[in-house]
Amino acid sequence: MTVSHPMNSTTTHFPKAKDLMQESPRSPRQRIGGYALLARMADKGRATINGIQGDYHFNCPLDNMLFGFKGVNGDDVRKVLLSGASDEEVAAWFNTHGTPKTPEEIEEWSRQLEQVSLHDDPEKGEWFDEECRRLGLDPARTTLFEMLEADDRASHPWSGQD
Repeated sequence: MTVSHPMNSTTTHFPKAKDLMQESPRSPRQRIGGYALLARMADKGRATINGIQGDYHFNCPLDNMLFGFKGVNGDDVRKVLLSGASDEEVAAWFNTHGTPKTPEEIEEWSRQLEQVSLHDDPEKGEWFDEECRRLGLDPARTTLFEMLEADDRASHPWSGQD
């Protein structure tokens, strides 16, 4: 099935894509194929293709943390999502494209990413601190993933997200 995208292009419609105007994407912690961020990125990408991404953005700096780790680009990932690939198929594509990574490297990258804070980042620190304070979080003690999860809960308190 196809639908007309608001930008006047015809795109594939994914019946199981999350409507991010009504609910949040999956947690950045949820791993597919060992990759942190992949589930969230896939939710945002599919929703963007369907025009139901709400305030979320595909191919954003967060997604590019994953793309950069693997040496792939958002346009190529979008094509994979447009093909109707399942989460597992997207993970398999990541495993066979870009910079080769061992399962141990993927695990270590994902583990380290869960601990990242942007509090001391010279470019993003001010934005991160403001977002944390808006959400009632201490910027000095909050990870990026904690801030994103709190923002998701604040954005969609009725969706049952943990």
